[in-house]
Amino acid sequence: MSVQQVTPQPTGGEASGNRRKQTKRVYLASLIGTTVEFYDFIVFGVAASLVFGRVFFESASPAVGTVASFATLAIGYGARPLGGIIFGHFGDRLGRKKMLIWTMMLMGSSTFLIGFLPSSQQIGSIAPVLLVLLRLVQGIAVGGEWGGAVLMSVEHAPKKRRGLFGGAAGLGSGAGTLLAYAAFGAMNNLSDEDFLAWGWRVPFIASIVIVAVGMYVRLRVEESPVFVSEQQKKRDSRTTAAKPTIPLVALFRERPGRVLLAAALTSGPFMAQAVITTSLIAYATSEYDIPRNTLLTLLNVALVVMLVTIPVFSWINDKIGRRTLYGATAMCFAVFAFFMFPMVGTGSSPMILLTFVLGMAVFNAAGTATSGTLLSELFPTAQRYTGAGVAYQLSGLIGGGVGPLCASMFLAPSGPGPVAVAVMVACFCLLSATCAFFVGDHRELDLQDA
Repeated sequence: MSVQQVTPQPTGGEASGNRRKQTKRVYLASLIGTTVEFYDFIVFGVAASLVFGRVFFESASPAVGTVASFATLAIGYGARPLGGIIFGHFGDRLGRKKMLIWTMMLMGSSTFLIGFLPSSQQIGSIAPVLLVLLRLVQGIAVGGEWGGAVLMSVEHAPKKRRGLFGGAAGLGSGAGTLLAYAAFGAMNNLSDEDFLAWGWRVPFIASIVIVAVGMYVRLRVEESPVFVSEQQKKRDSRTTAAKPTIPLVALFRERPGRVLLAAALTSGPFMAQAVITTSLIAYATSEYDIPRNTLLTLLNVALVVMLVTIPVFSWINDKIGRRTLYGATAMCFAVFAFFMFPMVGTGSSPMILLTFVLGMAVFNAAGTATSGTLLSELFPTAQRYTGAGVAYQLSGLIGGGVGPLCASMFLAPSGPGPVAVAVMVACFCLLSATCAFFVGDHRELDLQDA
């Protein structure tokens, strides 16, 4: 008589423990992965504001070189919606995890190569062309990264804690920004000649280390259970050989207004933080004669504080609602836009620090902690990667790309000056606050049914 061997199944307590362990692992993967992606993306923005005009557009005047440098910054933001479309399509069809591996590989390789690009003095006009091409790859990668990182956390999270877990990507973006500025801050003791010659390259080349860490963590997480459930439902209900619906086509056919609403919702705060971390620093260095290392040091202090406030705001939006917190944040940013340049212009270190703390550790932290979960809850599972990703990247194109580019033109010697920048930022923040009123409270939504 043979004895059939039975594989032991996990008990209820073991299964619950495994779920908690996997949820924590996914949170960590989203946090570290987004840290890597935003580090890579932000080091470009810092370099664009400090050095690219002189390295890659040497033949142009300083003002034109600055505008051209910010134009390359805008190109990256312009490519982000394309990344949201490409990786959103495959993320909704093939899974979130696979796309997150691809985005990290693309981002890491493009950033690493930028660190070795010859200057325009060495190879002429080919240098800025190569810079633009690598920036396009960066933009496509980060455009696909954000949506997948947010969804992995949100779709793994318990309903009552979606806001907290959805803030993982926001916390990662803050950590990545901090590391990027810290990397440039480490170059403070270099002379201008050394910084221009090789110092700016170090943060780009060093990115390969954190990319390796991010890849290791991401390879160890499981696919989103919400996505797996959706795929199973599709297999169970499929009775014909009809072609699967393309997520982007279905999204704009069924919910075109939702995409535009979501993009407008997040564009204002996105523009405000982009102007603070690029245009404000560049203007303060050139017009207020504030040393670069002073600005970066004070900004880094504010970013450290932001790493504490993002989880706090993530917890708060679970309690009071996503749209309530986000709408209030956008209104505060609209008012703050008229104070940030005068506050930095005082030249007082405490006042500059207060500017960065309010702008980044309070207002930006509240928006960043909330936006991922807020957008994820607006779209059904079959289109969520595409919908949330495309909407957020469109807001990035407007806020993070067009915003600093327009600001650089407003702040040029022949431009209208900081007041025009403040008006632009305030108008977009008021638009975002208005859109928040039209977004429902989805805290009780079951993502399995969406």
